[in-house]
Amino acid sequence: MKLFYGEIEGNKVMINDEEQQHIVKVLRMKEGEEIHVTDGKGNLASGKLMIEGKKANIAVDDIKNNLPDFFPALHIAIAPTKNIDRIEFFIEKAVEMGISEITILQTEKTERKNLNIDKLRKQAIAASKQSLRFHFPVINDSIKIQDFLKNITSENTFVAHCHENLHRITLKEIPTLNHITFLIGPEGDFSEKEIMLLADHHVKAVSLGNQRLRTETAGIFVAAWNYYNLEGND
Repeated sequence: MKLFYGEIEGNKVMINDEEQQHIVKVLRMKEGEEIHVTDGKGNLASGKLMIEGKKANIAVDDIKNNLPDFFPALHIAIAPTKNIDRIEFFIEKAVEMGISEITILQTEKTERKNLNIDKLRKQAIAASKQSLRFHFPVINDSIKIQDFLKNITSENTFVAHCHENLHRITLKEIPTLNHITFLIGPEGDFSEKEIMLLADHHVKAVSLGNQRLRTETAGIFVAAWNYYNLEGND
C-alpha cells in the first residue's frame, strides 16, 4: 500500500502539499497508479493518482470512515534526552507500535529544554505512514511535570522510576484498562521531590525489570509491552 497524508471531508480528498511534491519530484509516480490517502483520524481514501503539472490528486474509488484504532490507548509522557536523536528514535518506534499520545515532559533533571515539536510531529506522521496507521498519534507541547499531573486520572497513570527502596508493582499487575498513561523520567531519573509529588497524586510506580534502562529504551519497552497486549495481537 502506498499511503499518503491529506485531508478527507466527505467525498473530497486533498493530498498534503509536501506529500504532493514527494509523489511528483521524489517518487516520480505515474498517473493511474493506485494510491491511498489517510487524514490520520481514522479515514482512508483509495483511488488512482492524477498528475497535473506539479500537482498530485486522487481520483477516489472508495472511502472508508472510522477505521478502528489501537486498544488500549497508550499515552507516554517522557523527559527529552540530551541527545535529540535518542528521543526521535523513541518516537519513531513507539509510533510504529501503536502509541496514541506522546507528551514531552520537563523535569528537574531534564537537560534539554528546547525541542522542535513540529519536527517531532512530522516524524510521527512519517512513522505512521510507514507502519500503515490510519490514526496518527497526538504529539503534545512540552509541559512541566507539575502542570502535567494536574490533569491526570490516577487510576490509569503509572510511572517508571529507579528508586528501588520504594514500592513498585510489575507490569503484570497492571489491570486491563481502556487508556494507560506512563511517565518516563530523564537521564538521572526523577528527583526525590518529584517522586513525592507523583505519590501525592496517587501515581503508581512500576518496575521495568532488574536492568537500568536508558530513557528512550524505557519508553520503547513500555510501547512494546502495550503493543504485545493490544486487542487482536494474540
